Amino acid sequence: MSELTGVAVSPGRASGPVVRVAEPLGEPDGTPKPEDSQAEAARIGPATQAVAARLEALSEAATGEASTILLTTAAMAADPALVAEAERLVTAEGLNAPRAVWESANGFAKTLAAAGGYLAERVRDVEDIRDRVVAELLGVAPPGVPELAKPSVLIARDLAPADTAGLDPKRVLALVTEEGGPTSHTAILARALGIPAVVAVRGLLALDAEALLVDGDTGVVQTVAADAPVVTATASGPVNWDGVGTTSDGHRVKVLGNVGSPADAQAAAAAGAEGVGLFRTEFCYLDAAEEPTVDEQRAAYAAVLAPFAGKPVIVRTLDAGADKPLPFLSPEHEPNPALGVRGLRVAFDRPEVLDRQLEAIAGAAADSGAEVSVMAPMVATAAEAAWFAGRVRAAGIERAGVMIEIPAAALSAKEILDAVDFVSVGTNDLAQYTFAADRQLGAVAKLNDPWQPGLLRLLKLIGVAAEITGKPAGVCGEAAADPALARVLTGLGLTSLSMNAAAIKAVGAALAAVTYEQCRAAASAVLETADPAEARRAAAN
Repeated sequence: MSELTGVAVSPGRASGPVVRVAEPLGEPDGTPKPEDSQAEAARIGPATQAVAARLEALSEAATGEASTILLTTAAMAADPALVAEAERLVTAEGLNAPRAVWESANGFAKTLAAAGGYLAERVRDVEDIRDRVVAELLGVAPPGVPELAKPSVLIARDLAPADTAGLDPKRVLALVTEEGGPTSHTAILARALGIPAVVAVRGLLALDAEALLVDGDTGVVQTVAADAPVVTATASGPVNWDGVGTTSDGHRVKVLGNVGSPADAQAAAAAGAEGVGLFRTEFCYLDAAEEPTVDEQRAAYAAVLAPFAGKPVIVRTLDAGADKPLPFLSPEHEPNPALGVRGLRVAFDRPEVLDRQLEAIAGAAADSGAEVSVMAPMVATAAEAAWFAGRVRAAGIERAGVMIEIPAAALSAKEILDAVDFVSVGTNDLAQYTFAADRQLGAVAKLNDPWQPGLLRLLKLIGVAAEITGKPAGVCGEAAADPALARVLTGLGLTSLSMNAAAIKAVGAALAAVTYEQCRAAASAVLETADPAEARRAAAN
């Protein structure tokens, strides 16, 4: 028997026969050049429309987050900018259509990768669209999950979001990938579908196995005999939650949504979110060669706020900089941009950009009726927090807070809370900076596991600071989307949890099933552990 370990991202245990997902087609040849470039360019539009139509058809058969992701991917496939650039590469540079689509999509993917964080996690979506359109142009079968003749364990280098969203939980016993991380769409959708999943399993594809046992609670993947009985023990089934975030004995913990577009906001509201704990405003700036006007920003923000009239929404100001370049900010080259001028640090040199955004947010709050607070990203010190809070209040917005994404901020949480009204922990970035591990790099994905005891000890410091100051401290990173970890976070003293729409009901139900003392006991237990696997076991006891 061989055993490998990865990052557990969706709970449950299952075993069964292995089905390997085929690798993508790879880079298409740049030759021969087309004899008629206009005719060759004309092939691209219909190919993208055909791919989009298939994805839309899949979305009609899916529900919830899966349907939303498939529709979003379909829209990306038919993106006029991607198509126009590919057509230009054919007519102006003489590339054939498959090669032109490949290079056009790679250009978009590079832009997203440079943006970092949440946007960089969408690179896999673009690459999936690229591969599907190239296959359509070449007249070959598209990449993706094959038809499953019987319930099976799927293994792959990675899974595209559209592939994961289209899975049938009755046929897929478990998912295992060699790459990916705890914040990937594979992780998010596996939890939504109730499929046990483990990602970042180094050496998976070299494993000679006809059948596997997958433990989505511990991250262990074991080979088993080909004739071993199929086993399933998942957390699937209907989730009942009354829509109010409390433990069974009445301790209040708000269950909120993370959003970055009007579609996200609608999905979170439909899932029962009590409000929004993280509204990412970058969508308003992505394709902008120039800074959007105050009126343009105001209208864009109001569309996201509209589903939450009368409810709390925390808006994060622009998270950009040298690692997330926007043309109108003209960031200077930096040798290590992730540690350079980004987030709130940009506003120190360009305060007028922040002031215009705050004016737009205040206007959108008035237009929508949402109860808006504002927080800044990448805050390191109490002095920075106080500077930001002053500008927020000068803009007529009552509540100002900051993100805690840097270990120094976690260590100074009490002083920072003295300067602002609340804090929110971005566990994705806090883990990345704490462990010096790029969250996009599969080779170090285990270090970004939100169950790392070192990370949880930092969160305890923040919970204690919240209790001392009597001010809220929430979590808006992907850690909040894990129902078992949500109980631990509550026990550590965090007062709200914000997550993707797919996780809202499961987290609300998980909190409602335990007392606050049980949460505190689980938190105390994990703080005494040495690694994520031990922490998971301690929380379950």
